[in-house]
Amino acid sequence: MSNNARGAICVLGTGLIGGSLLRAAVASGYEAFGFNRSQSGVDAAAADGFDVSSDLVAVLRRAATTDALIVIAVPMPAVDAMLTKIAELAPDCDITDVVSIKGPILEAVRAHGLSARFVGGHPMAGTSQSGWAATDSELFDGAVWAVGVDPDTNAASWERVVRLAIDCGSVVVPVVAEEHDQAVARISHLPHVLAEVLASSGATGGALALGLAAGSFRDGTRVAGTAPDLVRAICEPNATALADVLDETIDALIAARTTLRENGDLGAVVETGYAGRTAFENRVQREITDVTPGKPGWLDDLRRAGQAGGVIRSLDN
Repeated sequence: MSNNARGAICVLGTGLIGGSLLRAAVASGYEAFGFNRSQSGVDAAAADGFDVSSDLVAVLRRAATTDALIVIAVPMPAVDAMLTKIAELAPDCDITDVVSIKGPILEAVRAHGLSARFVGGHPMAGTSQSGWAATDSELFDGAVWAVGVDPDTNAASWERVVRLAIDCGSVVVPVVAEEHDQAVARISHLPHVLAEVLASSGATGGALALGLAAGSFRDGTRVAGTAPDLVRAICEPNATALADVLDETIDALIAARTTLRENGDLGAVVETGYAGRTAFENRVQREITDVTPGKPGWLDDLRRAGQAGGVIRSLDN
């Protein structure tokens, strides 16, 4: 058991998100340590004074000894291998993750017999950079952090994950896995795809087009600067939901092209886009109060509150 009152945090994967979480947890007073596959990442973290090792077995044994909250912060293709080792070496630890999809993670956790103390998580924060060098203890300040309220979620494990998110500076949105994946297909994964297409279109215009490019092109293509392998790891596991949203988007673009060719105007796309952006700018994060993990119906109550735009800023109301 950790001697730290806040408990121990074990971060598996110290890239941008995992490494930033490690930094934020240490800054908030947690006993935090981690694993990274590459020795260069370990060395970079150690040079900055952080406790990171490339020995996964030793790290997970330490997690078991200290009753650490394990945070899975590796790309989706590496999750199964991590869960195999957790099941072998630290099966009684609370577990969360920061992967950008929740349904496949939850399925994998259940397949490994680890669902009793698992709570899905997804901080909606990041940059186009990657690796330890891009990590920032303030990355999550003011960010939204999705935390799972799926059926049979353990109340104590859930509270521990929520407290970590809040301590890292975030506000928490309670959400079930399927609804999370449908939502992020629209507001995270689709923007990645559109940014790639926009960047490709601009480059196809040659030196003149790129020479004239300014703010709208720069802002619209920002996430296209993310490493291609990372984009694939983020988006492709959510293929079904993303394909459905792409169908909607393609239909809207085809309608705009049709009215432009036939009437010389863009039709409804400009008005609906403006309305959508305005709704985003004017959104209200209603605080969810009187949160009592474990009370009858608490998971359904939180799910409905999250659907309505509610956020948790504190568990101490």
